[in-house]
Amino acid sequence: MTDRALCVVRAGALTTVQDRGRPGHAHLGVPRSGALDAPAAALVNRLVGNVPEAAVLETTLNGCSLRPRSTVVVAVGGAPCPVTVDGRPAPWGAPVRVPAGALLDIGPARRGVRSYLGVAGGVAVEPVLGSRSTDLLSGLGPPPLADGAVLPLGRPVGPPAHVDAAPQPGPPAELVLRVTPGPRDDWFTADAVRTLLTRAYRVSPASNRIGLRTEGPALARAVPGELPSEGVVLGAVQVPPESGPVVFLADHPTTGGYPVVAVVRAADLAAAAQATPGTPVRFTAVGRR
Repeated sequence: MTDRALCVVRAGALTTVQDRGRPGHAHLGVPRSGALDAPAAALVNRLVGNVPEAAVLETTLNGCSLRPRSTVVVAVGGAPCPVTVDGRPAPWGAPVRVPAGALLDIGPARRGVRSYLGVAGGVAVEPVLGSRSTDLLSGLGPPPLADGAVLPLGRPVGPPAHVDAAPQPGPPAELVLRVTPGPRDDWFTADAVRTLLTRAYRVSPASNRIGLRTEGPALARAVPGELPSEGVVLGAVQVPPESGPVVFLADHPTTGGYPVVAVVRAADLAAAAQATPGTPVRFTAVGRR
């Protein structure tokens, strides 16, 4: 039994292991997966001295609680949340030393959706196709955390950062998504495309790691029927019938039969990962493919 491990006391609503994902396998039907808020995951790795590829924990809404078997250095970032060690307040956004057996509690997100826990050495679950990420669509990688689970840790490779706190962007009050129209915008009327780019939508509670679902004005079709299934990319804005646009996130399917009206710039997807239900959403065009 290794002493480099985290014991899960409270798994939370949805806590998963994530790293930079497994790109390059779409032809096998395998999504990229990986941390939805990639900059936040990268920052907590830097704060604890990890390599960029190290795996972190991604929590959803209500955090999680863990006990390390040996003393570890951790950092929490992403959605702002309370952090305590054995009930005593600890910094968010800065390295924290957690003694062996102490209870590390990552509390509910005060704003945003997903917080990230970096641990010196990284979470060392077995990689699948070169990644330790949990993929909720394909089922690859470790399952979401459950109470009582034990997560092995790697050996630290570098010292923690010497900072009091690292600035991080706050969750968006309004989510502005820059899009490139196409490739199937011609399947919609000109008025529908104009509606997408000028009207307000809002984040649906049905959103998850597969896609950011939106609620708002319908987009009328110019072409009836459905497409044969074709490849779709990260950030694709797919429009199912009788539903608002869906922005595909890290665990998205690699093919789909509903038309893709636009594609969101990759740099805007981290903010989408932190947008709470009800957040206003605006799509704005920044060019064509």
